[in-house]
Amino acid sequence: MNNVFLIRLDSPIGRIELVADADTVIGLTIERAGVLPHDDEPERSNAVLESARSQLQEYFAGQRTDFDIPVRLSGTPFQEAVWAELERLGWGEAISYGALAAAVGKPGAARAIGGAVGANPVPIIVGCHRVLASDGRITGYSGGNGVPTKLWLLGHERIGFAA
Repeated sequence: MNNVFLIRLDSPIGRIELVADADTVIGLTIERAGVLPHDDEPERSNAVLESARSQLQEYFAGQRTDFDIPVRLSGTPFQEAVWAELERLGWGEAISYGALAAAVGKPGAARAIGGAVGANPVPIIVGCHRVLASDGRITGYSGGNGVPTKLWLLGHERIGFAA
């Protein structure tokens, strides 16, 4: 992991691992079953990770509603278009998979949208938890412990959803 920096922090949804290059956050992982991808690697912090740690701690404490952390989102052009739309969503805002598909010019591609949302490399900072089914239901979440993690994030941001 040369030229890659790594820190971990505790949060109400479990430990979080942040990975960055010299200038941008490139990955955020929420632990699943007590495990993070780089648990065997030592922490190596830098300025962008310290800023991200501070902003995430403020977010979880209810003192921050937006992030100004530089991120690098690397994926297919379709994924990057989806993630760019997610970046436009603010704290407490939600969107449906169908509306997200229409926003990226792919109406009817809600299933493909779900795959792109689930591949988001920096959840929370880029709020993929804010995507719901067209009827407001929670259909899944790939971060942390899945739906319970999404439920916590939605509740934290006071985003309503259908049972």
